[in-house]
Amino acid sequence: MNPKYPIYIISKGRWERRQTSKALEIMKVPYYIVVEPQEYEMYALNIDKSKILALPFSNLGQGSIPARNWVWEHSISIGAQRHWILDDNIDSFYRLNQNMKLIVTTASIFKCAEDFVDRYENIAIAGFQYNSFVFKDAIVPPYRLNTRIYSCILLKNDIDYRWRGRYNEDTDLSIRVLKDGWVTMLFNAFLANKETTMRAKGGNTDELYQGDGRKIMAESLAEQHPDVATVTWKFDRWHHQVDYRRFKTNKLIKKNNIEIPIGVNNYGMKIKEYNEKMHITTIYEKGL
Repeated sequence: MNPKYPIYIISKGRWERRQTSKALEIMKVPYYIVVEPQEYEMYALNIDKSKILALPFSNLGQGSIPARNWVWEHSISIGAQRHWILDDNIDSFYRLNQNMKLIVTTASIFKCAEDFVDRYENIAIAGFQYNSFVFKDAIVPPYRLNTRIYSCILLKNDIDYRWRGRYNEDTDLSIRVLKDGWVTMLFNAFLANKETTMRAKGGNTDELYQGDGRKIMAESLAEQHPDVATVTWKFDRWHHQVDYRRFKTNKLIKKNNIEIPIGVNNYGMKIKEYNEKMHITTIYEKGL
């Protein structure tokens, strides 16, 4: 069950690793990978050219911001009402259900999230939680409202915003829409297994995170949003800290004439057991 909105991966300097691309290939998810023109041929050695979009610029030194805004306009040009934008260092996706984290090999989780978001008028940004932020023995709701959305993002195309700045663009965009009364939805039911920031070369690692990059990024967000963001030192490095409590009053508004079916819809997913050589014991796949 394919997603109805286009999926874009922003990638630079990672044609050999291609983690998100590989994960989506396994899941048979249609996608575009967006690269700078000087790297097009390197990516084309490993990825079908029909899936590769070459940007009309390169090496601007502004991180992923120009590419993200180009993707936004591209999705509008093809008539999409929303679009997904994914980091290029996500190696797998999970479904969290009854305290089990199960690797997913079907596109159905994207379609399920889209259908749920589309029940409401005022969700500007949605996305999947990081796998590392949810523990199997924890009690968590299927989604969380009015917080930041990172790395695996579903954006409403007709909102009056665009990516800006150079640092913490996902947090900045989340805060801006929340300040204007929109709702954000972070799915805990679906998880993205993202590689730790700064571990892999390429992407923002080479352009933004070197030297005092992390402190500069945290300070930049605090300057943009001094009313909710501060700079803090924890886990042996600099971080930004955002207080999202003021956005609790942002409430979901359901669309008129929406009928929610009774019962559980697993979007054709079934649990299938794999052997130990696959390094996993259970997996979600598309049902027959």
